[in-house]
Amino acid sequence: MSLMGSTNMSYLNPKTVILIGIPGLEHVQFWIGFPFFSVCLVALLGNVILIIIIATERSLHQPMYIFLAVLAATDLGLCVAIAPKMLAIFWFGSYSMAFDACLTQLFFIHALQGMESGILLAMAFDRYIAICDPLRHASILTPLFLAQMVLMVAIRTTVLVGILPILLKRLQIFQSVVIAHSYCEHMAVVKLAAEDVHINKSYGLFVAFVILGFDLIFVFISYIFIFRVVSHLPQKEARLKAFNTCTSHIVIFLEFYILAFFSFFSHRFGHVSPYTHIFLSTIYLLVPPALNPIVYGVKTMEIRNRVAQICILKHDSQ
Repeated sequence: MSLMGSTNMSYLNPKTVILIGIPGLEHVQFWIGFPFFSVCLVALLGNVILIIIIATERSLHQPMYIFLAVLAATDLGLCVAIAPKMLAIFWFGSYSMAFDACLTQLFFIHALQGMESGILLAMAFDRYIAICDPLRHASILTPLFLAQMVLMVAIRTTVLVGILPILLKRLQIFQSVVIAHSYCEHMAVVKLAAEDVHINKSYGLFVAFVILGFDLIFVFISYIFIFRVVSHLPQKEARLKAFNTCTSHIVIFLEFYILAFFSFFSHRFGHVSPYTHIFLSTIYLLVPPALNPIVYGVKTMEIRNRVAQICILKHDSQ
């Protein structure tokens, strides 16, 4: 409560901000930190193992799994960007954060979210070519083309998201330096300002539509074509086999976008309680990185076999 009580004044070009964690749940944040830490640990281990397996298993040197490795690296980045400060708040009461460090964290969190969305679109494009034009799959998705796609996604995200902290940096007068969140999020920082923030809000919506909205639309279009082709396959076994190659991507796609849009719209237009929004938005950032390697590990035989070999080697060495 003492943290919240320090907000009844204006601040000119603040050097530090205060992150309070999950408002309303401060008294149990210490214990909340343990399940969050467990999820981060699963995400870190799962994605590191996934990257190593894809890098060392030649049969996985295919476009879908190369994109999956990039997705795993993005998930690792998200965990590193959010977990250390969040757990420091929960366990050690380390509430203060330099304003520039806050903007840096904000950039990396939103940039990595945008990167993840773009990679999910690239994976949908891969499934579209593999099912709708299989004879040209290898000639279209060459290593050079894959590198260009990943580079385009990275440039798009960096340029669009990079403007967010620049617009925030131009603000000078703040009504508070207390951020009711466990990490620096764009709208949470915008709401601190005591100046006109219409440009910040409008540009934030623009970025969300250009990245999340654009990607969502084209992923849906890809799957409309995929389902049309699959439904016209003559044999039931062929339809099931074709659809089965998409299920892992569909699960990851749904978990990402459902949680993303809930977090985005509840912050701007919703009337959910602050602790509900912040708790779920933190889950949105941490749970998909933990689930993604599990989903693909369960569905991909080569990954399952490699993990089994690693476990057997460890058991034999003991």
